[in-house]
Amino acid sequence: MSRKYKFYNKEGLYFVSFATVYLIDIFVRPVYCDIIVDSLIYCKKNLGLELYCWCIMPSHIHLIFSAKNHNPDILLGRIKEYTSKEIVKAIKENSLLAHACRVCNVGLIFKKDTISLTSLG
Repeated sequence: MSRKYKFYNKEGLYFVSFATVYLIDIFVRPVYCDIIVDSLIYCKKNLGLELYCWCIMPSHIHLIFSAKNHNPDILLGRIKEYTSKEIVKAIKENSLLAHACRVCNVGLIFKKDTISLTSLG
């Protein structure tokens, strides 16, 4: 799948999964999960995210969502971009993990081409 997410029904409800690079178990530490949760809360309040269900697994995230503004592709991109930057910053601040984790050298958290996207409505 290309980096451009293909939401054919902009008003639809979608199930989305996205994974970390190298399937690194980043979300086993509460500090990194908190970044995800804070980002989702922000997006609900400010960007029109309608979040129906979510699950944070050690190396990936599942969301069932829609976009009030009918822009799910932009919304998902903003979520991934912001959380990736914040998690890389948090990893770099934790020097022990940064030393052991190649992801900081890459500057990416989420894989670019392995998003699972399913229309639910």
